Amino acid sequence: MKVSNIPSSRFKFAFSLLIVAAGITYYFSNPKPHYYYDYTFRVASNILQGGIGIAEEPPIWLNEFVPYDGLFYSVFPLGSVITMVPFAFLKMSGLVKSMPAAFLVALSAGLILKFLLLISKRYELTYQRRILMTLGILFGTWMWTNLTLAGSWQLALGFAMLGELGAVYFTVYDRRPMLAGLFFALAFGNRTEILLTAPIFFYLPMREDFHHRDAETQSSRVSEPRAVATGFFHSIFRNPQSAFRFLTAFCVFPFILGVATLAYNYIRFDSFTDFGYARIPGVLDEPWYYHGIFSIYYITGQIWEMLLRPWEFRSVFPYIVPDGFSSSILLSSPFLLFAFRLGARDKLLKYAAWLAIFLLTCLLWTHGNSGGWQFGYRYAMVLLPWLFVILLETAPKKITRLEWAAYIFSFAANAYATWLFHWTNYVKQ
Repeated sequence: MKVSNIPSSRFKFAFSLLIVAAGITYYFSNPKPHYYYDYTFRVASNILQGGIGIAEEPPIWLNEFVPYDGLFYSVFPLGSVITMVPFAFLKMSGLVKSMPAAFLVALSAGLILKFLLLISKRYELTYQRRILMTLGILFGTWMWTNLTLAGSWQLALGFAMLGELGAVYFTVYDRRPMLAGLFFALAFGNRTEILLTAPIFFYLPMREDFHHRDAETQSSRVSEPRAVATGFFHSIFRNPQSAFRFLTAFCVFPFILGVATLAYNYIRFDSFTDFGYARIPGVLDEPWYYHGIFSIYYITGQIWEMLLRPWEFRSVFPYIVPDGFSSSILLSSPFLLFAFRLGARDKLLKYAAWLAIFLLTCLLWTHGNSGGWQFGYRYAMVLLPWLFVILLETAPKKITRLEWAAYIFSFAANAYATWLFHWTNYVKQ
């Protein structure tokens, strides 16, 4: 993998301004952020006061608090609650009265852009392409509309994205296993399904060893998918001490969070593996869970919701609108189709990224509900870090006219959706 030249102080300053501008844009994208859907913030504030369960009955709009043994418990995993603890201190200190939703949106968006730029810096690409591709993720995908809704569900997805990007960066591009593990814990702590990608993070640093070892003699095998498994095992047996050190350091924070989460589940529901979602009053009676929370019977329907569902045409303004519960992510973000380009700078990294997408998507498609009120398919935000890596790996140096058209359309479609959801009464219709 080739690394671009270190940018001058001028470019560093410009990128810093870009990060701040993106955060400000996200901050003001929604004039009425959903700060009142503050499940994780409430629990974090309660933990700081010495309790996990909440004694008083939550307001009616917080229907995902589960009553059990005289108390009310949130179904959000422990990691998403811990993420909110630093901000709950602000409430204890009297600096805020409620969840600072808009600030959290701006903070996560700015940090996500920071890591996107850091990753793109490791490729020999023009500044124009780097900026276009990174802004494409922030403003050309469903992330923009959904993250700025700013409820606990959306904030958890934003922090999960940040965790994934940090884990990828410190595993592949700037190998620091402790930091990589910390960010991975942030990712799966907010979205449990990201645990499925753990074997890929175990593999990626070994792939780096394999990829750079005897590059000329390995070039024919590197081009084949089976080299992923071959390179992994060869690297481990070739340098077991190095592999063990990396994996041990990487696993420190995820292991601590994993054990703490099991204990947290047991304290709440007397079961290590019960996260409480099925305990939400009436949830199993909802029509989309006719085969339970997860089932292979949902796959065909979720494929339609995520990839194929078109926008709707109306006879009155606004004339073209996405469905309020889901719509095709490829229709609103067509630049993502460039991920299917052939070739790559590092084929093993590309194959690993596609495997991560496959594993996460398979689980998402077995979930009965596509995500409630949303634009596109909000759960698929966790796919964006991996798609970004693939786009970088396959990107030509010159931006083609077709790419310009796809990105411009994506920016326009997602700006329109953000306006529609946040500045009109569309979501109330």
